[in-house]
Amino acid sequence: MSTIVDFMGGNHRACDDLFAAAEVAASQKNWDSARSLFERFQAAMTHHLAMEEKVLFPAFEARTGMSMGPTQVMRMEHEQMRGLIQEMAGAVASADHDRYLGLSETLNMLIQQHNLKEENVLYPMSDQMLGGELDDLLRSMEAVSTEPEAP
Repeated sequence: MSTIVDFMGGNHRACDDLFAAAEVAASQKNWDSARSLFERFQAAMTHHLAMEEKVLFPAFEARTGMSMGPTQVMRMEHEQMRGLIQEMAGAVASADHDRYLGLSETLNMLIQQHNLKEENVLYPMSDQMLGGELDDLLRSMEAVSTEPEAP
């Protein structure tokens, strides 16, 4: 059995690796590679955020009764990240070197601070509170869809 700290921390590192690779390609103005790597990063981040927002956060909130605590802060930061990622998508599509790298620096700072809070506070609390449900919870997170829900 894995833990939320291990599973989601590993997912953070996978997203970080794609992010760094896209940044290197953009800094070298290798736009074909930068676009491809950025698309993979964007998809990985979309899945990561969906795992948290659709599965982990609701389970944590149901167990603890805290809906205005750490999960609320994480959701707000997710929205900030989504906005920056959207802006970066435009910059990589138009091969705007300076804009992409400026946005990348901002997003990197936000992600690193965000990940520290999750890995040092929220995930350990989740492991403690949701211990008996970990296997089912991890399977549900892996299977989460990133497709928009039908109206």
